[in-house]
Amino acid sequence: MKNDQEILQFLIKGGLIGGALGALLSKDKTEGSLLGAIAGAAIFATFRANEEAQKTNVPMYVVEDGYLYQIDKNGTKTQIRKVEKPNIQLKKHFKLT
Repeated sequence: MKNDQEILQFLIKGGLIGGALGALLSKDKTEGSLLGAIAGAAIFATFRANEEAQKTNVPMYVVEDGYLYQIDKNGTKTQIRKVEKPNIQLKKHFKLT
């Protein structure tokens, strides 16, 4: 487990890398940098949340190839059920009223 200082440094690096990418992709360099930094921080926060969740005894659920699976703390994957996709077809053009 990393200490708080290492985590903080990783967060800063992630924000700076995200900021640089955002500036490259945006016409407004200031806004692009800010959005990129926020994206980098969000990615890191998601990573940290996943690390913390894995420490609990709560299983994780994922959908793969149309099936719902439960993944236990030890990594055991159990198929729960098939996930049916809705067969609703939306019109190509429609009017909101």
